[in-house]
Amino acid sequence: MALSPEAMRLLAMPEDDYMNDEQLAFFRRRLLAEQAEVEAHLKEVRDAIGAHQQGGDEFDRAAIEEETRLLLRQADRETRLLRKIAQALRRIDEGDYGYCEETGLPIGLERLLLRPTATLCLEAKERQEQREHHFSKSRGDQ
Repeated sequence: MALSPEAMRLLAMPEDDYMNDEQLAFFRRRLLAEQAEVEAHLKEVRDAIGAHQQGGDEFDRAAIEEETRLLLRQADRETRLLRKIAQALRRIDEGDYGYCEETGLPIGLERLLLRPTATLCLEAKERQEQREHHFSKSRGDQ
């Protein structure tokens, strides 16, 4: 991933300057831009779902149903992402953004640049994934 000059400048800041006003402003802008992008795409998906015409032969209807199912899954994922973005913006407002909700430790600029909605530091995320893997294994999903 190529980093913008602004992102490079943030990464060059001292660790004790973590989540300063400039960093918070950067992530707020980035989250707002992503929110606008996702909302626009979600509108396109909803319009596409609404535009599907019923009719035609059995194969046409099956293709339309499959495409609609995929569009609904996409809309669901994007709706969840919008909720995560709203939560991240709220954490910025409350002064909690950039800190792990499990440990309270910094999530890290590198991780936030890749996933600005992250709520867990890398170690906590790995523990969560191990618990999920263990749970799915014990259920026989694997």
